[in-house]
Amino acid sequence: MARSRTFQKISRGNKAEADFKDRIELLRSRVGLLTGKDRALMKIYLENSGTFSQMARIASVNEANIARRIHKLVRRLLDGQYITCLRNRDEFTQEQIEMARDYFVDGLAMGEIADRHEITYYQVRKTMRKIQRLTYISDIAAPAVLLRKTRRGDKSKED
Repeated sequence: MARSRTFQKISRGNKAEADFKDRIELLRSRVGLLTGKDRALMKIYLENSGTFSQMARIASVNEANIARRIHKLVRRLLDGQYITCLRNRDEFTQEQIEMARDYFVDGLAMGEIADRHEITYYQVRKTMRKIQRLTYISDIAAPAVLLRKTRRGDKSKED
């Protein structure tokens, strides 16, 4: 009995390690979406395995500021809303895609985006809601499609 528990712990550990590696690879693939200091900061963090204290010394800022910035960048890069927007380009105008980038990747506030694009706050909010609805729908639809494929595969095996 103890042996199977040990095996389960090892299996969970391997799965967690694999998930961690997948997230790192996903971050590396999306760093190109960032610009300027954010891109440099993430490259140091991912490529050089820089610690927050090392990066803080280089940037001459507090370690907590670096940690907070990295965590925000990681959260935005792992969030799939901008990627979903790109996958569904035909649903949006070029300006809406640029607004999505400003919001989901660069982390700009809706008011700043409205000023930058010389449109109303309402138009920005409407676009963000449209993207969020599309993301929500695609998150629900993807597992449903997989489930349907699995069921079809099971039925064909029975026939």
